[in-house]
Amino acid sequence: MNTIDAKLLQKAFLAGAGSLEAKKEWINELNVFPVPDGDTGTNMTLTIMSAAKEVAAIEEPDMKALAKAISSGSLRGARGNSGVILSQLFRGFTKEIKEHQEIDREVLANAMVRATETAYKAVMKPKEGTILTVAKGMSQKALELVDQTDDILDFCEKIIAEGDYVLSQTPEMLPVLKQAGVVDSGGQGLMQVVKGCLDGLKGKEVGLVSENMSAPQAAARPLDTAQLDTSDIRFGYCTEFIINTEKEFTEKNEHEFKAYLEELGDSIVVVADEDVVKVHVHTNHPGLAFEKALTYGSLSRMKVDNMREEHEERLIKDASRIAAEQKGKEEEGGQKKTAEPRKPSGFIAVSVGEGLTEIFKGIGADYLIEGGQTMNPSTEDILTAIDQVNADEIFIFPNNKNIILAAQQAAGLAEGKKITVVPSKTVPQGITALINFMPDLSTEDNLENMTAEMGKVKTGQVTYAVRKTNIDGMDIEEGDIMAIGDQGMLAVEKSVNAAALKALEAMIDGESELATIYYGAEVDEVSAQKLFEQAQEKFAGVEIELQNGGQPVYYYMISVE
Repeated sequence: MNTIDAKLLQKAFLAGAGSLEAKKEWINELNVFPVPDGDTGTNMTLTIMSAAKEVAAIEEPDMKALAKAISSGSLRGARGNSGVILSQLFRGFTKEIKEHQEIDREVLANAMVRATETAYKAVMKPKEGTILTVAKGMSQKALELVDQTDDILDFCEKIIAEGDYVLSQTPEMLPVLKQAGVVDSGGQGLMQVVKGCLDGLKGKEVGLVSENMSAPQAAARPLDTAQLDTSDIRFGYCTEFIINTEKEFTEKNEHEFKAYLEELGDSIVVVADEDVVKVHVHTNHPGLAFEKALTYGSLSRMKVDNMREEHEERLIKDASRIAAEQKGKEEEGGQKKTAEPRKPSGFIAVSVGEGLTEIFKGIGADYLIEGGQTMNPSTEDILTAIDQVNADEIFIFPNNKNIILAAQQAAGLAEGKKITVVPSKTVPQGITALINFMPDLSTEDNLENMTAEMGKVKTGQVTYAVRKTNIDGMDIEEGDIMAIGDQGMLAVEKSVNAAALKALEAMIDGESELATIYYGAEVDEVSAQKLFEQAQEKFAGVEIELQNGGQPVYYYMISVE
């Protein structure tokens, strides 16, 4: 094989997406910290699936149409740092190929180089030992090999071998990887994509994506959920979405999917209508429902509502009416009508948990995007939020280091409004930054001031370990309670409160004035009050506050200023 035409590239891309989807859980487990929120594989999969949906919908592909579908789909669907970087790799790659009817070895090598350059430019402070390093290693090898072989399959195999080698060396470049005994998860995800693409070029059938991805379909008939009772909030998130199917969603598929959802929650409604399946479930794990649904097709109209903020029923109508109503009414979580008078400044924050949502509403947030550690919002989610805030300039608080790039990407795609991303890496940083906004200051001065103030905030988070490892000289067993700070491990204990108290000891110093303890959804008020009293007694010179954050995954979130 000497060249790749558009039809073959389409097949290769869908095979790459299928390869990544099949290995996403394995990639999730390559998390450096053994916390229950590893999501690199999920983020990268949702990113590439967004592009695959558009790619699969092209019946007679040409290179320009494919390039647009891959670039646009992945940019808007990008989630997390790894997903954003993957979308930027696709963006650079497609810029190079779109003017060619066929891809030969030289075009492919140049496209890989351009992909790497585009991705590096998108990251403010690129680190070696990451997905970027793996991409660079493969692009450099491609340039070396251009004149050494005539066969494009042989060419790709040698490039992939180099990628595997560079990936194996990532623990030598990033000590934290070596300490945890893992390779870079983003780099591993990239290798799954390129290996899948090679399989596609070789003619191997990958049905998972190519059979199920389809163009967005019209909404199915309205779903009657009047019988659903939301007064018993055992499962906190009302999760709704549409599955766009291409092959038949059989009765067996329906029973299988319902059985899976029953393991996750209750109030389940699954209605299939021609090419779409409308789904409603109350669950504590929306992401798991989305991932299972992806095995049947692409997703649209994805919506997650925190029911602990609204004890009244929510009726699901057809998708177009939902979209219209959402723009015309006040949403839960402090989201405002776009019909309200335009104001100079608006604020969007990413957060999850009833208490944290109320705090952000109280300090002026106009729109809350549900998300965080376990479910990073996409670029498209952030663009939707921007559209809902009627202001000349909008400040976005990602409140998670893995969401900053997606927010910046959304800012670059937004039209008609000035968008400023405040690079808050934690919820406490975001709270402090928003509190310090001054209406009389310019955008630039506000950004400088908020960034400086949130830089004074230390954050600690308490959760449990999902595997045995050693980090920062601390031996960790599966099930241990860990306290993780801004720079690494703070403590490893057998009980939640003991870990939180050790975290406070590590974070509080002679300059500390205020410590705030946010207790999560899995901590009862009695236990939280006990920790609060112990902290007051132990740190008498520091003001201690206790807040109900309601956040999932993390028992406690601690802020010290």
